[in-house]
Amino acid sequence: MRGVFALGLFCLAAALALALLFAGAAGAPPESAEPEKPAAGADEDLGFIALSAGEPVETTLAEWLPGAVAGEMPASFEPEALKAQAVAARTYILSRIDGGAAAHPEAAVCDDPGCCKAHLTDAQLRENWGESYDANMDKILSAVRGTDGLYLSYEGEAIEAVFHSSSAGMTEDAGELWSARPYLVSVSSPETAEDVPDYVTAVTVSPADFAAKISGAHPEAQLDGEPAFWLGGLTRGASGRVESADIGGAAVSGAELRELFALRSTAFTLDYTDEGFLFTVTGYGHGVGMSQYGANVMARDGVGFEEILSHYYPNTQLTALAG
Repeated sequence: MRGVFALGLFCLAAALALALLFAGAAGAPPESAEPEKPAAGADEDLGFIALSAGEPVETTLAEWLPGAVAGEMPASFEPEALKAQAVAARTYILSRIDGGAAAHPEAAVCDDPGCCKAHLTDAQLRENWGESYDANMDKILSAVRGTDGLYLSYEGEAIEAVFHSSSAGMTEDAGELWSARPYLVSVSSPETAEDVPDYVTAVTVSPADFAAKISGAHPEAQLDGEPAFWLGGLTRGASGRVESADIGGAAVSGAELRELFALRSTAFTLDYTDEGFLFTVTGYGHGVGMSQYGANVMARDGVGFEEILSHYYPNTQLTALAG
């Protein structure tokens, strides 16, 4: 009986000691630490020169890609969409490493989205995300590491993996804007106004401003008389985007109209109203390659990143970096 009593006292003492230990750990202030560095792998082994704020920096895919993914796609997107974005960004960088960049031959890529693709530094991401930094960075790093070394190739070469924000039901064929690519053809895209903020936007231009900009680019346009009669028909391509518009007898391309009037895409209608010329625009971006919001809808519906990529970049292969 005394043995049983002694054993009971020993167990009670041990329990009290453990309780005090855990209570002390719970009350200790959390340690502040930098986010975990990218894991070593194929991305870690490939180095290149990038321009960050105009200055050349030596970096690796593992170091550069998180900022590139976060700079181009919201961290709130689905994990499989973020993985698709990581592969597209990695592929784009590889194509620039192989083919160079005329605008900055000293560096493969830069952080100017008007030239290459956006890239945000860790300091910029901390400022943008605030208290959500850790959770968002975990998602971005997971997407990059989960696709480590994977890129898209066509006939053994990294493709031009361009992408855009959102499409109006169909993506654009690269041949309509630049030169044709067998992997940048028009395909369906599932996003709708329920999925995309500002999916449909409107731009109204006064007759005077409309005439000034059109005449400046096309002096041959006849913009006399009533403005309501300046508009002819719109010619649309297979994706539904405007290829050209007849304005005062001049053929003005949809891409030119987008630039002249700061439209979000070439998927628009053009009407004359009491307030002036009304552009009703759907989607955002040039429309070629992967639609980011379309990828997010597919991911939300359970589609993996491999299938998302094969849909938006048909005729390509998912390839792994060697070594």
